[in-house]
Amino acid sequence: MGRVLYNMWMLYVELFILILVNLLCLMLVLFGLPGNWMMVLSTSLFAWWTWDRHVFSAWTLIAVAVLAAVGELIEFFGGLVGARKAGASWRASLAGILGALVGALAGTIMLPVPVIGTIVGACLGVGLAVWVVETSRGEHPELSFRRAVGAGMGEFIGILSKLAVGVVIWLTIAIAAFWP
Repeated sequence: MGRVLYNMWMLYVELFILILVNLLCLMLVLFGLPGNWMMVLSTSLFAWWTWDRHVFSAWTLIAVAVLAAVGELIEFFGGLVGARKAGASWRASLAGILGALVGALAGTIMLPVPVIGTIVGACLGVGLAVWVVETSRGEHPELSFRRAVGAGMGEFIGILSKLAVGVVIWLTIAIAAFWP
């Protein structure tokens, strides 16, 4: 009887550690890192390690993987959709994707304030890329600026949406861990 209680207690400790690790992974989303995928990976490894104890079902693991993919798509296309809604060309919108990646890296390096540098860099990068392409196409600078702002806002909404999806993933894992 004592061994059974010990094993049960240890499982709860391990699950608590998994939940904390996943919370740290969730915070990585704010740095532009694949925190949602890291939660999926850590939970999948834990499920494999404890497969005989049936802690997580295959359906739970599939659900969080699908959510992670949706979160990536939302973030990836955030700036593109924002630019298109503001009237930017396809070329400018696609350039915005590259601008967001370069801007996030530059923002992280040049503005080393945790989280803020990466987010500001991504939003400015997508906006600058859209503005440059639109202006080079001969668009009026004011119109190009409006489209750049739309792209930056779309990127910001995409980042926040990916974070929201990450919270849903974290909650799904936390609830499934302790739900009988």
